[in-house]
Formats: sequence, structure tokens, C-alpha cells
Amino acid sequence: MDALLPLGTAPRPATDEDLAARLRAALVALAGDRVQNLDDAKVLPVLDGDDIASLDVDLTGVVMGMPTGAQEAPAPWRPEITGREDAVLRRLRIDAHPMVAVDLPVDLTADITGLRFAWLTTADDMVGAELVEPSDDSPVSGNARLAVSHDGLAGTVQGLLAVALSGNGIALNDFDLQVEQAGPRAASLRIEAGIKKSFLSATVTATASASVDDAMVLTVGDVELSSGNPIVGAMLGAVKGRLEAAAGRKVDLGASLPPGVELADVQLEVGEDIVLTALLA
Repeated sequence: MDALLPLGTAPRPATDEDLAARLRAALVALAGDRVQNLDDAKVLPVLDGDDIASLDVDLTGVVMGMPTGAQEAPAPWRPEITGREDAVLRRLRIDAHPMVAVDLPVDLTADITGLRFAWLTTADDMVGAELVEPSDDSPVSGNARLAVSHDGLAGTVQGLLAVALSGNGIALNDFDLQVEQAGPRAASLRIEAGIKKSFLSATVTATASASVDDAMVLTVGDVELSSGNPIVGAMLGAVKGRLEAAAGRKVDLGASLPPGVELADVQLEVGEDIVLTALLA
């Protein structure tokens, strides 16, 4: 999403209802055809002078598809800015119970406080808002929870894999995905897939693990790809090498965050649902 958000003709919205309608219209325009049912999203702002005291956005029922490349992205808003007034969105809450992302129902709750922005006026008599990146002097805090069902995740991965294989003339006959808890911030993954191409059939097994330490560094380990069929095993050679090269890779989850945004903790729960929570300091 662009950092500049157009909000229609001047003057700036002065009521909660007017701001809600303009925000919803802006979100629909920015999302384009890839996101459905945004018209029905609940957007509830509460204005307090220049600031927005709270903004509640309920995305329950919204459906987000996979980019196909066929949709043309909306042109970014690049106005001639003639006025700017600093403000704060004191609390943003986003709920989705659930929304659907690439055929996968996702349950989401996020609370963020202290988001800075600026009201804009433009030379062509329009108004908008500009998101201001957090800094050490104006940090944000909050938390988020994302949950998906194990069965739903397995079904989505199976569908994506089947489409990818079919492009190479390979049929996916069987599929099983297992995710197991390996600690409060760790999990292991195992996929078994039965594939068939012409007269050749085999089972392919992929395993991986991941963990996050107290410093919020993600480590990928135990990445393996194999098949009991020696012919298929040989065909997997190039892919196997690339995948297994990821073993031991470390990613600092906080390093890509801007100043003023500190990832304090993440937690993972694996059961019938796979639940990921994150806490911003």
C-alpha cells in the first residue's frame, strides 16, 4: 500500500461517519480486483481534533486472491502537496474472523498504538493522509495474533502444489502435511506427496524445521528432500541442492524493522489450529 492515501475532495472529513466512508472507498480503490468484499468491511474511526483516537477495521468475510499479473495496479497518488498537519492514530485495531487469503481462512487480530501520520491538502483541492514511519522518538507498540487451521493450511498447500506440478505435466495423487511443535518458538514440518508422470510414480518427502531464539533470530534447519524412487531422486537433484542449502540459514526478524518498531517476542502454538502471536515492545 502506498504511504499516501487519497481521501477525496476538500475539506478534510470532520465527522466519524465521513472519515469512515472515505477510508473504505480508498481501501477498495487501492486493493483493486484482487480483494473482494471490502465494501462490506466495517471501518469505525473516532476523531479527536486533528488526531484519530481509535480506528477499528473488521475484515471478516474479505477474500484476498493470489496476484495473477493480469490486474493492473492502481496508479500511485502523487499530488502537489500544499498543506500538511501532523497527527496521531492513537490506536488501530484490525480484526478478521475470518478473512480468506488464497483460499485459506485466516483468523487475525492486531492492536497497534502510536501511529503517526499527516493530513494533506493538495493543489487540486483534494485531501489525504500520509503515513509517517515510526522512529526512536515516536515508537509504536502493539501485538498481533494470526491463526489458521491445520487442515485448511494443508488443503491450501496441496492446491498450490498441484497447480505448480500440473504445469510440468505431473499429477499430484496423494498429499500429507504434518506440523509439530518443537518448542514455544519452534516447529518441524513434514510433507509427503505422491506424484505421477506418464508411467513413473513415486512418493516425495520434504522435511524442515525452524526456531526463533530470544534475540528474535530465526534459524532454518533440517531441510531435506528425498524419494524412495531412484529415478525421481535423481530428477530432484537440482531442487534438492537449493532447498538443503537453506539449512542453517539465520534471519534477524527485527533487523528489517524501522527505528521505533521493536519485535519483543513471538510465540507459536501447534494443534488443530496453528497460532502465531507477536508482541511489539
